[in-house]
Amino acid sequence: MPSKFQRRSSPQAPGAGAGASSVSSTPSNQPRKRVKRCCRNFVTFMCTQVGVGALIVFYAICGAFAFMNIEREYVDKTAAHVLELRQNCSQLLWYITEEHNLIDKRVWVNETNAVLREYQAQIAGIIKNGYVGRSPEQIWSFPAALMFCLSVITMIGYGNMVPRTPWGKGFTVIYATFGIPLYILYFLNMGRVLARSFKFLYRSMHDCTQERNFDSRLDALENGSLGTLTLRKKIIVPSTACLWVIIFYVLTGTIMFANWEKWSFLNSFYFCMTSLCKIGFGDFVPGASLTTAADVDAATQKLQEDIAADPNELSQLQSIADQHSKLAINFIYMLLGMGLVAMCRNLMREEVHVKLKEMKEDTKLCVEDTRLRFVGCCGDPRDSYANDYY
Repeated sequence: MPSKFQRRSSPQAPGAGAGASSVSSTPSNQPRKRVKRCCRNFVTFMCTQVGVGALIVFYAICGAFAFMNIEREYVDKTAAHVLELRQNCSQLLWYITEEHNLIDKRVWVNETNAVLREYQAQIAGIIKNGYVGRSPEQIWSFPAALMFCLSVITMIGYGNMVPRTPWGKGFTVIYATFGIPLYILYFLNMGRVLARSFKFLYRSMHDCTQERNFDSRLDALENGSLGTLTLRKKIIVPSTACLWVIIFYVLTGTIMFANWEKWSFLNSFYFCMTSLCKIGFGDFVPGASLTTAADVDAATQKLQEDIAADPNELSQLQSIADQHSKLAINFIYMLLGMGLVAMCRNLMREEVHVKLKEMKEDTKLCVEDTRLRFVGCCGDPRDSYANDYY
């Protein structure tokens, strides 16, 4: 008897040991499961509208700092060559003037024109190769670098500034490889969210306008023609409403850029339209006016005057804060504008889909009505055959 009990209990021993080991291993698996859960929640949040928007802003800011650090190391030898050409030109002009001593004006004019034409041809060739007359520190300021990153990931490609170093070119390829899919995800998500919000707002306004007509509703209730189908009728946002939203947004940007960038209203309107349409010629770019040498000198002189007037440098900090706030608003304006374009795309696509469906149903009804009219006029041949048979 004891041996039988031992044989029966012996197979259960490994199971009990496995259960004990699983129980003992459960606490060690808890941190791993918690990490997996946190990673899953983080990925889920980053796929939402807020997460994608925050990620694309963070991606653009990091790219701006990266391009600033990479491209500022570029040593441009063209500036020294241009300076040498200018000095040689001035020396030749002085030599010609000293030699002829303005005795023969015709010879002096011909020789100086020859020197100036040669200098002009050399400078034109240098500019054609990409020389802009500014140092890398002046070109790759933070506003310009941020707009460059935005033009890369949104595929606008202004072309007003390009990386010169091999590291910068390689980083641009990698940055665009990961940034463009991120922007497409933002474009689709923001389009859905804004389309849903605008549709809700339009329906609310439509319901408010419909509720004002009390007499027609009372008559419909008395006649029994107002049912659940009328209340649940699907409301489609018309394409004209989308166009008005885009026009209002473009006019807002026109006024904003005209005041901040000191552009004309036509140039500001031109920039907003070409940017939202992703044409991006690059002749007008926000922040580019802050990177010219004249503006840098003027800004430096103004800051020196402000510091001399205010030892606490409050005006300097305020001007820097104003520039950063304008930069942030410009950046948000461009991203929100892309979202509005996606919203209008979704709403117009829905309207076209509904219109095509209605046209299809109307065509079927028209064909059926034409067939019935034709049968009523000519008679059904099957009926005449049946009468002849009987």
